[in-house]
Amino acid sequence: MDAIELLMHDHRMVEQLFRDYHAAASAAQRRAVVETLVRELSKHAALEELMVYPLAKKVLSDGDQRIREHLSEHRAVKETLLALDKQSGDDERTSELMDELRREVEEHIREEEGELMPLLRDAVSEEELLRLGRLLARSKQTAPTRPHPNAPDEPPALAFAGPVAAAYDRLRDRLQGRPRT
Repeated sequence: MDAIELLMHDHRMVEQLFRDYHAAASAAQRRAVVETLVRELSKHAALEELMVYPLAKKVLSDGDQRIREHLSEHRAVKETLLALDKQSGDDERTSELMDELRREVEEHIREEEGELMPLLRDAVSEEELLRLGRLLARSKQTAPTRPHPNAPDEPPALAFAGPVAAAYDRLRDRLQGRPRT
Protein backbone atom coordinates (compact mmCIF):
# COMPACT_ATOMS: atom_id res chain seq x y z
CA MET A 1 0.00 0.00 0.00
CA ASP A 2 1.15 3.50 -0.64
CA ALA A 3 1.09 6.03 2.21
CA ILE A 4 -2.32 7.42 1.32
CA GLU A 5 -3.90 3.97 1.03
CA LEU A 6 -2.38 2.98 4.38
CA LEU A 7 -3.72 6.12 6.11
CA MET A 8 -7.16 5.59 4.59
CA HIS A 9 -7.07 1.97 5.78
CA ASP A 10 -6.38 3.29 9.29
CA HIS A 11 -9.38 5.62 8.93
CA ARG A 12 -11.68 2.73 7.97
CA MET A 13 -10.40 0.68 10.93
CA VAL A 14 -11.11 3.56 13.33
CA GLU A 15 -14.61 4.03 11.90
CA GLN A 16 -15.21 0.30 12.50
CA LEU A 17 -13.99 0.64 16.08
CA PHE A 18 -16.58 3.35 16.73
CA ARG A 19 -19.27 0.97 15.41
CA ASP A 20 -17.84 -1.83 17.57
CA TYR A 21 -18.07 0.39 20.64
CA HIS A 22 -21.78 1.00 20.10
CA ALA A 23 -22.44 -2.67 19.33
CA ALA A 24 -20.50 -4.02 22.32
CA ALA A 25 -22.56 -6.26 24.59
CA SER A 26 -20.73 -5.51 27.83
CA ALA A 27 -18.75 -2.87 29.68
CA ALA A 28 -15.61 -5.00 29.31
CA GLN A 29 -16.04 -5.15 25.53
CA ARG A 30 -16.60 -1.38 25.35
CA ARG A 31 -13.46 -0.76 27.45
CA ALA A 32 -11.43 -3.03 25.16
CA VAL A 33 -12.62 -1.00 22.15
CA VAL A 34 -11.71 2.27 23.92
CA GLU A 35 -8.21 0.94 24.64
CA THR A 36 -7.78 -0.17 21.03
CA LEU A 37 -8.96 3.24 19.77
CA VAL A 38 -6.56 5.07 22.07
CA ARG A 39 -3.66 2.91 20.89
CA GLU A 40 -4.44 3.02 17.16
CA LEU A 41 -5.26 6.73 16.98
CA SER A 42 -2.15 7.60 19.01
CA LYS A 43 0.07 5.66 16.60
CA HIS A 44 -1.70 7.09 13.56
CA ALA A 45 -1.38 10.70 14.75
CA ALA A 46 2.28 10.32 15.71
CA LEU A 47 3.20 8.88 12.32
CA GLU A 48 1.30 11.55 10.41
CA GLU A 49 3.04 14.24 12.43
CA LEU A 50 6.49 12.72 11.99
CA MET A 51 6.35 11.63 8.34
CA VAL A 52 3.30 12.79 6.39
CA TYR A 53 2.82 16.37 7.57
CA PRO A 54 6.45 17.43 7.00
CA LEU A 55 6.17 16.11 3.44
CA ALA A 56 2.93 18.03 2.90
CA LYS A 57 4.51 21.23 4.25
CA LYS A 58 7.36 20.79 1.78
CA VAL A 59 5.39 19.97 -1.38
CA LEU A 60 2.16 21.97 -1.02
CA SER A 61 2.12 25.72 -1.67
CA ASP A 62 -0.13 26.30 1.35
CA GLY A 63 1.37 23.41 3.31
CA ASP A 64 2.38 25.40 6.39
CA GLN A 65 -1.11 26.78 7.00
CA ARG A 66 -2.87 23.54 6.09
CA ILE A 67 -0.68 21.47 8.42
CA ARG A 68 -1.07 23.95 11.29
CA GLU A 69 -4.83 23.31 11.07
CA HIS A 70 -4.33 19.53 11.05
CA LEU A 71 -1.99 19.72 14.02
CA SER A 72 -4.59 21.74 15.91
CA GLU A 73 -7.15 19.02 15.20
CA HIS A 74 -4.65 16.37 16.33
CA ARG A 75 -4.13 18.22 19.60
CA ALA A 76 -7.88 18.21 20.28
CA VAL A 77 -8.12 14.49 19.45
CA LYS A 78 -5.14 13.70 21.72
CA GLU A 79 -6.72 15.62 24.59
CA THR A 80 -9.92 13.61 24.21
CA LEU A 81 -7.90 10.38 23.93
CA LEU A 82 -6.02 11.27 27.10
CA ALA A 83 -9.30 11.85 28.95
CA LEU A 84 -10.58 8.48 27.69
CA ASP A 85 -7.35 6.75 28.65
CA LYS A 86 -7.70 8.07 32.20
CA GLN A 87 -11.26 6.74 32.53
CA SER A 88 -11.24 3.50 34.46
CA GLY A 89 -14.72 2.23 33.84
CA ASP A 90 -17.66 2.30 31.50
CA ASP A 91 -19.78 5.24 32.57
CA GLU A 92 -21.66 8.19 31.15
CA ARG A 93 -18.46 10.25 30.92
CA THR A 94 -16.81 7.57 28.77
CA SER A 95 -19.80 7.58 26.43
CA GLU A 96 -19.70 11.39 26.18
CA LEU A 97 -15.98 11.34 25.44
CA MET A 98 -16.47 8.66 22.78
CA ASP A 99 -19.13 10.81 21.10
CA GLU A 100 -16.79 13.82 21.21
CA LEU A 101 -13.92 11.75 19.81
CA ARG A 102 -16.09 10.38 17.02
CA ARG A 103 -17.07 13.91 15.95
CA GLU A 104 -13.46 15.12 16.05
CA VAL A 105 -12.17 12.14 14.10
CA GLU A 106 -14.95 12.24 11.49
CA GLU A 107 -14.20 15.90 10.77
CA HIS A 108 -10.49 15.22 10.57
CA ILE A 109 -10.99 12.28 8.20
CA ARG A 110 -13.27 14.36 5.96
CA GLU A 111 -10.63 17.08 5.68
CA GLU A 112 -7.73 14.70 5.13
CA GLU A 113 -9.45 12.50 2.58
CA GLY A 114 -11.31 15.32 0.87
CA GLU A 115 -8.49 17.86 0.66
CA LEU A 116 -5.03 16.90 1.90
CA MET A 117 -4.70 13.41 0.44
CA PRO A 118 -5.76 14.35 -3.12
CA LEU A 119 -3.31 17.26 -3.05
CA LEU A 120 -0.52 14.99 -1.83
CA ARG A 121 -1.32 12.39 -4.49
CA ASP A 122 -1.00 15.08 -7.16
CA ALA A 123 2.20 16.56 -5.71
CA VAL A 124 4.18 13.40 -4.86
CA SER A 125 5.29 10.59 -7.15
CA GLU A 126 3.76 7.16 -6.77
CA GLU A 127 7.23 5.80 -6.04
CA GLU A 128 7.64 8.24 -3.13
CA LEU A 129 4.15 7.40 -1.79
CA LEU A 130 4.99 3.68 -1.92
CA ARG A 131 8.29 4.28 -0.11
CA LEU A 132 6.51 6.36 2.53
CA GLY A 133 3.83 3.66 2.87
CA ARG A 134 6.48 1.02 3.60
CA LEU A 135 8.13 3.33 6.13
CA LEU A 136 4.79 4.08 7.85
CA ALA A 137 3.93 0.38 8.06
CA ARG A 138 7.30 -0.44 9.68
CA SER A 139 7.14 2.54 12.01
CA LYS A 140 3.76 1.51 13.42
CA GLN A 141 5.63 -1.13 15.43
CA THR A 142 7.55 1.53 17.38
CA ALA A 143 5.14 4.49 17.43
CA PRO A 144 3.72 5.88 20.70
CA THR A 145 0.64 3.97 21.85
CA ARG A 146 -0.76 6.67 24.13
CA PRO A 147 -1.74 10.29 23.49
CA HIS A 148 0.76 12.99 24.38
CA PRO A 149 -1.06 16.29 23.72
CA ASN A 150 1.68 18.41 25.26
CA ALA A 151 4.57 16.76 23.43
CA PRO A 152 6.12 18.38 20.37
CA ASP A 153 4.09 17.65 17.23
CA GLU A 154 6.58 18.78 14.59
CA PRO A 155 10.11 17.80 13.66
CA PRO A 156 12.84 18.19 14.75
CA ALA A 157 11.62 18.09 18.39
CA LEU A 158 9.11 15.33 17.55
CA ALA A 159 11.93 13.15 16.20
CA PHE A 160 13.48 13.16 19.69
CA ALA A 161 10.29 13.07 21.78
CA GLY A 162 8.48 10.37 19.78
CA PRO A 163 10.83 7.45 20.54
CA VAL A 164 10.98 8.37 24.22
CA ALA A 165 7.18 8.53 24.41
CA ALA A 166 6.88 5.23 22.54
CA ALA A 167 9.28 3.46 24.91
CA TYR A 168 7.43 4.86 27.92
CA ASP A 169 4.06 3.83 26.46
CA ARG A 170 5.18 0.28 25.76
CA LEU A 171 6.59 -0.11 29.26
CA ARG A 172 3.35 1.25 30.72
CA ASP A 173 1.30 -1.08 28.49
CA ARG A 174 3.37 -4.06 29.65
CA LEU A 175 3.02 -3.14 33.33
CA GLN A 176 -0.74 -2.72 32.92
CA GLY A 177 -1.09 -5.98 31.05
CA ARG A 178 -2.34 -4.33 27.84
CA PRO A 179 -1.78 -6.06 24.51
CA ARG A 180 1.28 -4.99 22.52
CA THR A 181 0.89 -4.01 18.90
